[in-house]
Amino acid sequence: MAHFAKLDENNNVISVHTVQNEVLLVDGVESEQAGIKFLTELHGHNLWKQTSYNGNIRANYAGVGYKYDKHFDVFISPQPYPSWKLDYTTYQWVAPVAKPDDIEGYIWKWSEINKEWIQVQRPNV
Repeated sequence: MAHFAKLDENNNVISVHTVQNEVLLVDGVESEQAGIKFLTELHGHNLWKQTSYNGNIRANYAGVGYKYDKHFDVFISPQPYPSWKLDYTTYQWVAPVAKPDDIEGYIWKWSEINKEWIQVQRPNV
């Protein structure tokens, strides 16, 4: 199964669709353009980009609310907090302070107000 993100005119992902691998084959080679053609004919919408669960295509698996960045040819998730910055090597959002190690099994939550990780609870051991 191949996966394609349906984009709006601002490159926001509005849905993700699957396409059988056989549809992508052109002379025995997979073609993203063949998948786009198939989906355009099926849905009457022509803004599509292929995505993959393992991130081999366009860095991240696209989800509704993600943004397609044309310059870097990647999908970027919504920014979780205003203080977090995008890492342009992984295309993942990074907190301004590293999350504490989970050595003790604690659960941590980001506090945007304090710009720090807060220990929420420790699972029962």
